[in-house]
Amino acid sequence: MIQSRRLAAILAADVAGYSRLIGADEGGTLSALKAIRAELIDPAIAAHNGRLVKTTGDGLLVEFGSVVDALRCATEWQRSVANRNAGLPHASRIEFRIGINVGDVVVEDGDIFGDGVNLAARLEGLAEPGGICVSARVQEDAIGKLDLAFEDMGEQALKNIARPVRAYRIATGGGSATAPETLALPLPDKPSIAVLPFTNMSGDPEQEYFADGMVEEITTTISRLP
Repeated sequence: MIQSRRLAAILAADVAGYSRLIGADEGGTLSALKAIRAELIDPAIAAHNGRLVKTTGDGLLVEFGSVVDALRCATEWQRSVANRNAGLPHASRIEFRIGINVGDVVVEDGDIFGDGVNLAARLEGLAEPGGICVSARVQEDAIGKLDLAFEDMGEQALKNIARPVRAYRIATGGGSATAPETLALPLPDKPSIAVLPFTNMSGDPEQEYFADGMVEEITTTISRLP
């Protein structure tokens, strides 16, 4: 066995709710996963100079020589899968969670090991279905190079990771949060008028008395109108 070390960007991914999907439709799920791999994921990995290290059931481990390549692959991956899911019932959608870290890895017989790999797997566990979660180092390396929105998730205590890790969530466009919808308030049956307090802009505290008196006078006059 020959071991070596190198710096790499590591992408870990798995299928959200895989056991539920298999339980509901084993044949259909496996067939859909095979098609997604062949049509979307494998081409994206190749296009961005990635190396598929191994698959673990519903999971994939991919190595990149560049953080930028890893992020471009991940965002393309999630967007293409989201587009594929658009016309499908929610219960049958296959969605991936992705975690990305950059660090020193041990390479042995084509496989990779080490804290950098473990951290990528833990970050994947923080990601939402259809989402991408990255370490602070990945976020720092990507700033100014990619037009991505990073949401700070704060320090995270991750299983079997000795130190707290700052994590960031990436808005992918497919499942990213949108601005809350503005609700239209119902209109009253009759017209209404609101009188707000006047602001004293004179700097003279004595003018507050006249401002308050004016509001009271206007309010009283309006109340007498039919």
